[in-house]
Amino acid sequence: MKTNKVRIGGGELRSRIIRFPEAEGLRPTPDRVRETLFNWLGQTLHGRTCLDLFAGSGSLGFEAVSRGAESVVMVEHNRTVLNALRENICTLGCANVFVHGQDGLKFVLRDELRYDVIFLDPPFQSDLMPKLLEALPQRLRDNGVVYVEAGTAIEMPSVWEVLKSGKAGQVNYQLLKLK
Repeated sequence: MKTNKVRIGGGELRSRIIRFPEAEGLRPTPDRVRETLFNWLGQTLHGRTCLDLFAGSGSLGFEAVSRGAESVVMVEHNRTVLNALRENICTLGCANVFVHGQDGLKFVLRDELRYDVIFLDPPFQSDLMPKLLEALPQRLRDNGVVYVEAGTAIEMPSVWEVLKSGKAGQVNYQLLKLK
């Protein structure tokens, strides 16, 4: 099986490698986009709690931990990818990263925690985005933000305000907050 890798760009784990398997629909957030996102978030996430839905490689969640996030919850349904996330948590020594092996939408609908930052990057070909954007307000803390990544421009429900947006190749990305 081919193993892919991505490098953490900043913080305490800067330059450490995350390894992940080939899997359908799995495409880590490009380096340039991750750099832009963490510039938007202010470089450090000290004291913040994060949810990385559809974690995939875990690049966003591990980057958040590296930059001081208090905790990161990762959700990934694919068993092979889930096992790679668990291995990376051990390899990187991330005691404050917790991984759940289940569907992202089901997790959000059952979860009772609230988060400061939610990373939302479902498979581009899925139809989950409208349902997720409807469910996420209940998961956000006051002043929380949601980072959204998609293959096409997203029609935002009226409860969301777009703080920042960009496009890199086939990736459309936005930082949202509740109005």
